[in-house]
Amino acid sequence: MFLILMNLPIGKFPRRSAFWIAAAIFLAQTIFVVFPPTISGCTFFSFNLLVDDLSRVVLFCAGFVGLASLLVGDTMLKDPEEKYNFINLLMGALAGLNGVIMVQDMFTLYLFLEITAVASFILISFKRDPDGLEAAFKYLILSVVASVLMLSSIAMLLMIAGDTSFAAINAVILTAPHNAFFMLAMGLFMCGLFIKGGIIPFHGWLPDAYSAAPAPVSVLLAGIVTKTVGVYALIRVVTLVFVFDSPIKYLILFVGAVSIVVGALAAMGQKDFKRMLAYSSISQVGYIVIGLGSGTPLGIFGAIFHLLNHSIFKSLLFVNAAAVEEQTGSRDMDSMSGLAAKMPVTGVTSVIACLSAAGIPPLSGFWSKLIIIIALWMSGYYVYAVIAILASVLTLSYMLSLQRRVFFGQLGSGFSSIKEAGIGITLPAIVLAIMIVVIGLLFPFMMNIWSLPLGGILGG
Repeated sequence: MFLILMNLPIGKFPRRSAFWIAAAIFLAQTIFVVFPPTISGCTFFSFNLLVDDLSRVVLFCAGFVGLASLLVGDTMLKDPEEKYNFINLLMGALAGLNGVIMVQDMFTLYLFLEITAVASFILISFKRDPDGLEAAFKYLILSVVASVLMLSSIAMLLMIAGDTSFAAINAVILTAPHNAFFMLAMGLFMCGLFIKGGIIPFHGWLPDAYSAAPAPVSVLLAGIVTKTVGVYALIRVVTLVFVFDSPIKYLILFVGAVSIVVGALAAMGQKDFKRMLAYSSISQVGYIVIGLGSGTPLGIFGAIFHLLNHSIFKSLLFVNAAAVEEQTGSRDMDSMSGLAAKMPVTGVTSVIACLSAAGIPPLSGFWSKLIIIIALWMSGYYVYAVIAILASVLTLSYMLSLQRRVFFGQLGSGFSSIKEAGIGITLPAIVLAIMIVVIGLLFPFMMNIWSLPLGGILGG
């Protein structure tokens, strides 16, 4: 519960101290995960919270993405009042995310999803510009639909089980796993999570939200918010609450494969830096989803590992987009070229992130994609394994296009006077790039250490 409470807005603290307090809290969260306490579960008021191997991974992601977003926001937001409001909203969003990560109850999960959503609405429209307000409104409307679906599902499950805890619902569902009432409740809740996570065909709000939101908000949304409220929550309810049998596996596999292909194809046609990264996120989340859909411990581990990798390289790409936007005043990739000559740190770290996203060895993204593909192949889902491989070629194609248009070639006219972004943007970029390289190089030596406890979610 401490991880939730410590992320609550810090309105009573002096404004000049808000940044340092928030930074210390996010850093403390990452340390908590690396050096966990001996007590892994607790009950606080009516909240049944659990910190296990899976939740530690996502808590770690939330900590470093929150810190990266905070540093970018401190650099790009000039007005002290705006900066202070942003920090408090960021803390509120992270409190909601931490709750989603640790809860063991369906209704409490819904409550924390809504806390995160409310903070996200405000953050997307933070600048009160027309694009931001429109994007936040789209997110609000679709989120309301998701809320109705999830509440309806919870009400149905409560009528059946008499309780909303994961364990109680699972015990009742196991008695009649193919009951039509159960299947309807499962489908409604999963559709709600698909909407929250921006998974195709419920992705309409996501590209607008990612591209219209202020740069530090885009880092937060792409790096951790949609991954937690969508795919992480899906992993939890599918493995702990619902019966993970063939119909659910086929549904998840199909949705994941469509997200991979459609997201990649849509990304190829974009000229807005952040909008391309938004569609890329849809595609990359699809890999996490089909890893889950394989239904094996290896596939589950691959999904969780790719969630971690995606949080790192997508946060880095949005940090780089913030640097480019801050220094050039534009996100139009067709109007840029050769920026690496003036922004070497941004250029080099962007190459590392793009290659990791495409699954190029020995970077971290290669290993998680390889594990997912192997799990699909071993499970007999050969078509989905081939789709995952071919989509990686599409990913490499549009990522190289991004590099060519923005960073490679001759320096574009009008950019001769630009310089590298400030330390608040380059520092998180360097740290995230180092994480990509180090995880990629060390992973073969740590495979068993990481895979056995995480793959054990399904008892494998």
